[in-house]
Amino acid sequence: MTYMLNSIDEAVDRKFLVTKSLSNQVKAGTLVHIMGTKEIDDGVVVDYRVTDTGQDFSIRFAGVKEFCQWARPDTFIARYYESFSQKEILHYIKVNNRSFANFCLPIILGVVVVAIILALIIKGTVGVIVAVVLSIAGVAASMFLYNSQKKNVKLKLYQKVSTNWGIAFK
Repeated sequence: MTYMLNSIDEAVDRKFLVTKSLSNQVKAGTLVHIMGTKEIDDGVVVDYRVTDTGQDFSIRFAGVKEFCQWARPDTFIARYYESFSQKEILHYIKVNNRSFANFCLPIILGVVVVAIILALIIKGTVGVIVAVVLSIAGVAASMFLYNSQKKNVKLKLYQKVSTNWGIAFK
């Protein structure tokens, strides 16, 4: 999922969660603070500070869209960054970047292919009914899995942060 900004100037003095690593600069799952931006003829230059190390870097992007694919604003992770491990943040990014097209569609297509093969093996009306039921079950199962994984990852992170609040998320 891409988070768009109207202008690169909106990114200044905000914290962003890096979703794609840059060699020798910052790893995915790291929080960066955008210090300043400049628009140039062939793109934008972003000055940022890595929150963990305090190192300052500059990077050039072809446009705002490319910047938004590299990092995204995430106030929840920014607020509770110290509470999470790198593995938890990377899993959160992976699950949140899923879309219907890149997660559910391959599963649905696989189920439909299996259903068609079963319909060809089991001839007649029974084969068609089995294929239709299997296809509908595959769509429902993939949608349930898609929604429940997103919910469970967020809930797990909320539970971890809220242990001292006296609130139980279920």
